Amino acid sequence: MTTLKILIENTKPEDSPLTSEHGLSFFVETERTKFIFDCGHTGAAFDNAKILGVDLSEIKFAVLSHSHYDHAGGFKKLLDFAPIEEVYTGENFWAEKFSRTDDGFKYRGCGFDKNFLTARGIEQKICRDVLKLDENSWLVGNFKRRYDFETVPKKFVKGEKKLPDDFSDEIILVLREGDGLSIVTACSHVGILNIVADVRERFSLPVHSVIGGLHLTGATQERILRTIDELKILGVKKILPCHCSGENFMKNFNDRLSTGSVIKIE
Repeated sequence: MTTLKILIENTKPEDSPLTSEHGLSFFVETERTKFIFDCGHTGAAFDNAKILGVDLSEIKFAVLSHSHYDHAGGFKKLLDFAPIEEVYTGENFWAEKFSRTDDGFKYRGCGFDKNFLTARGIEQKICRDVLKLDENSWLVGNFKRRYDFETVPKKFVKGEKKLPDDFSDEIILVLREGDGLSIVTACSHVGILNIVADVRERFSLPVHSVIGGLHLTGATQERILRTIDELKILGVKKILPCHCSGENFMKNFNDRLSTGSVIKIE
């Protein structure tokens, strides 16, 4: 069995002592290993970990799904709690992120560079396609774009030339679930349908569950309904949305995640 605990998310239960913020961080415990999948924005996730009874002192590695501030910005704070030796990223992680605004461009990156890791003796491991973590967990990146309506908002740009961001740095977590798989995604910038279809093809196994951020904030109702229909066609039985999935999308589901939520996958 694998257990996921949401250390931080945009929301929290009423009267909870936990902190919420625009960001996402999971504590992942499989039968063989424990690690952090994304770190939120400020590092408040790791103060929440204490309240949730999560011991970070044995965590040796973290996964950063992409280099946006709300997923990777808290990484530096994690080092105050955990003896991190390795960090897993996708390709092109160090291309700086920006969003286009009426006044120009706003920096949206992680706030550190490769030299920060080198100075602390932390090894960067890059997931280019499928990277096995243990017998029940894998990282996956480099997704094919199959659904032309799953577009990236034009406001997202990267690099010195502020080119459109293709999110080639984005990676997701795949977990064994029964005779199939669960997908844990932080933001799904590349499109949740592209992700699910790719994972089904690469592993030759069904995807039973989709967990995390689906980046449908601001999506049209047409796209939302089509996404739900296509996920059903792809065989997804359970959707547990959070973070950037968007209120209009999440209102279609009774099970919604927040800070402190615990998910068990068997």
